[in-house]
Amino acid sequence: MALSFQIIHKKPELIFPSKPTQHQIKTISDIDNQEILRNHYHMIMYYKNNPFMKEKDPVNVIRDALAKTLVHYYPYAGRLVEGPDKKFMVDCAEQGVGFLEAEARVTLEQLGDTVRPPCPYPEFLLAGDDGMLGCPLMFVQVTRLMCGGFVLAIRFNHLMSDAVGSLQFVTALSEIAKGISIPSIQPLWQRDLLLTSKNPCMNKTHNKSHRRVYDDKTLVRRSFSFGPEEIKAIRKKLPLEARSSSKFDLISACVWRSRTRALQLNPDDDVWITCAVNVRGENFLDLPVGYYGNAVICPAKASKVRILCESPLGYAIKLVKEARTLLNEEYTRSGINLIATKERAQISSPRNLIVSDASKAGFDEVDFGWGKPIYGGTMYGVTYNNSSTFARYRNSKGEDLMVVPICLPAREMEMFESELRRLMWGPVENLNTSSPVMFLSKL
Repeated sequence: MALSFQIIHKKPELIFPSKPTQHQIKTISDIDNQEILRNHYHMIMYYKNNPFMKEKDPVNVIRDALAKTLVHYYPYAGRLVEGPDKKFMVDCAEQGVGFLEAEARVTLEQLGDTVRPPCPYPEFLLAGDDGMLGCPLMFVQVTRLMCGGFVLAIRFNHLMSDAVGSLQFVTALSEIAKGISIPSIQPLWQRDLLLTSKNPCMNKTHNKSHRRVYDDKTLVRRSFSFGPEEIKAIRKKLPLEARSSSKFDLISACVWRSRTRALQLNPDDDVWITCAVNVRGENFLDLPVGYYGNAVICPAKASKVRILCESPLGYAIKLVKEARTLLNEEYTRSGINLIATKERAQISSPRNLIVSDASKAGFDEVDFGWGKPIYGGTMYGVTYNNSSTFARYRNSKGEDLMVVPICLPAREMEMFESELRRLMWGPVENLNTSSPVMFLSKL
């Protein structure tokens, strides 16, 4: 349950690069320019008090480091402008990023497990505007806590970077905060590497679902934890050939199947599992080290509702694995071409579940001099109502948990929780044989 505590926000300010930077218009890639990325995502890190840093103020340290880091990442200090064909570009003219200093009358101990996503105090720990055109591309809030710890929360414009790109920036920020003059990884723009080909050929099947049907006012956000006991309970009920599945595949399949059953869709409808996959490091793209733009492709697999809901869990696991193995050069280039030529397709239908794994992203390793955060990662875990970004959280027992945020209408959330509980703790036959499910199309 969320706490009630007092917080004092100082006056918002703009932080500018500490040295003059280039003034120019920069184009973004076709992946950056997707309609579905025209929003913001939020990262948060909670730090304990460090008695060896008692002479240092985290607000001043991060504020000063931010100005120096923006010299290297100067496009973040720019503003979005609309160019030809409604494609966004970045006007780099040292307009600055948003910064807010705050004091909260609460301790980390009092916050407890509420540090894991979804954050119940978003208006406290990351205030400010979230506009697109003509607005700061980044907003940073540093909140001092009564215990001597602090919270760093950052709002990123998604058109500028994905989670890996923003981690690169935050890592550079932490290095400069500790006295390093030049970041260990030099940032590279080069968004032309992910532009559509001159003669686009789209010969692969991609998820093209457009339909929005959720009323945001009816939705609730919750997170579900998968620790060693939960994973073990599911594995031992699976056929031998499925027990070696990765935690990501296993959890994705459980969530997809349970969510689909909870939604009570038409049994003949298609539902999709979409895996957001980082393509950095793929030889066929050869993206250079330092590239901090969006580099995520979303391969997907479909199933009829009835087949997914009535088949053993191994069927869902198989489709999750198949979705991830779709990724190759042909599929990736085809996906970029689709993005550029198909009205910047949306994939926000509730029939589509988008999953991504940020549990190893590295935000929980970022050290500004106070040590590693007790939690570092996504603030909400749900960028879109039909998405879930898995995060890592270490509980009081020292166990690493996979935290899975979910967004659903209240009634369906109760049904989803019941389905998950049945998968983990129900009899074996519920996982390895079909079981009855009620179908009632509401979407």
